[in-house]
Amino acid sequence: MKQLISNGSGGRAMSAERGGFPFCVHRRRPVGGFTLIELVVVVAIIAILAAIALPSYTSYITRTRRAAAAACVSQIANYMERFYTTNLRYDQTADATPVANGDPKLECQGANETGQFYSYSGFDTAGGATATTYLISATPIGSQLARDTECATLTLDQAGVRDIDGGTGTAAKCWGQ
Repeated sequence: MKQLISNGSGGRAMSAERGGFPFCVHRRRPVGGFTLIELVVVVAIIAILAAIALPSYTSYITRTRRAAAAACVSQIANYMERFYTTNLRYDQTADATPVANGDPKLECQGANETGQFYSYSGFDTAGGATATTYLISATPIGSQLARDTECATLTLDQAGVRDIDGGTGTAAKCWGQ
């Protein structure tokens, strides 16, 4: 005969069937957790995904910084054209004062924008601007120099000709055309 004994826990019953010794009717569940093999498999999958994603992300960052520098070069060219409209030349002001340091110091050139990855030149007489011509250059520096071997220096002249100086890519690809 099966006899049920209360264990005092408020509802669970124990059986006194086997020799009168109570045992729990419900079996204990095994302790949950991960095995070492499962953890190694998860780590391996994460490593493979990182090996694929990191170079792609780095390439994306490089292209994004290059596009920002190209946009900044275009902004500097717009500044140069406004300067020409006012002074009828690129290299000096209307009162014949040479523009020795004609850096427009646009926001896009600042360290918060592209200034920590590119240096800009060509907008003054020291950079080669003449009365009728200029050649604005955006030269990669720091980490961008090491990463962007495809395009190197972006250039834009007064006629709107976009080109690259150095690098293995084409001007159309580097300028995003």
